[in-house]
Amino acid sequence: MTARRRRSSASQRRLPHAAALLAVATMLVAAGSASAQAPRAWAGGDAAREPLRVAAAPPAADAAGAQETVIPTGNLLATIRDGGVLMIPLLGCSFALAVFGIERAVSLRTSRVVPKIFVERLIERLQARDITRGEALDVCDDNGSPAARVFASALRRWGKPAVEIEQAAIDACERELNHLRRYRRVFNGVATIGPLLGLLGTVFGLIRSFNDVASSGAMGRPDLLARGFGEALITTAMGLLVAIPAMVLHWVFTSRVDRLAMRLDETCQLVIDEISDEAVGTAKRKAG
Repeated sequence: MTARRRRSSASQRRLPHAAALLAVATMLVAAGSASAQAPRAWAGGDAAREPLRVAAAPPAADAAGAQETVIPTGNLLATIRDGGVLMIPLLGCSFALAVFGIERAVSLRTSRVVPKIFVERLIERLQARDITRGEALDVCDDNGSPAARVFASALRRWGKPAVEIEQAAIDACERELNHLRRYRRVFNGVATIGPLLGLLGTVFGLIRSFNDVASSGAMGRPDLLARGFGEALITTAMGLLVAIPAMVLHWVFTSRVDRLAMRLDETCQLVIDEISDEAVGTAKRKAG
């Protein structure tokens, strides 16, 4: 019994020492592992940056794919091709708008309709009474402008009452203004038809886009749907690009014709005041 008690007491005295040694060994192992992990956990280490590169690669690939699916707005021919078959009449409308716009801009110049030098010289000679009816008609025929044709219609009634000459001048002026107002329906038609064609192309494009998405089973891919919508809206943009200039040109040329009509009326009234029966009779009385 005494020997057992001695062995048990000796073993109890060794237990604290063993526990202390085990704790010291655990601390050393933990310190070693921490020192081994420190370079990898450090913010500047290569091992910490490597996973970031791998994680950043997929977004770059997605961005490249998104750029490939963007509508090619930089290439005009590709944009026209993507717009569909209705881009053909829209291009025809734009060509007609350019041709008739240039023609009207040239034809409605003030120097061509009411030449300032011709009008001033004719009125000066009529006021000075140094030109006859035949000479005045020859001058108007040589000039050939709309104002000259209106003046010629009034000069053919030289010596008639002012009311009769004014009526003849008004009729001639209306004929010339109708000639100057021609092709206005072209601009009005383009301004009206352009947006309608664009809208029709958009409807066809949307129908085709929905059919493509439904047939390919890509309802979970909004990029394909957005691409189809973008292509469908090309015709609408083209229609507005054609219609807006057509409407502006229609307003511009209409206002220019109105200004030319006022100018013709003013100058023709000056001619009537010099060739009417009242003016001729007054001039004869002064001369007698």
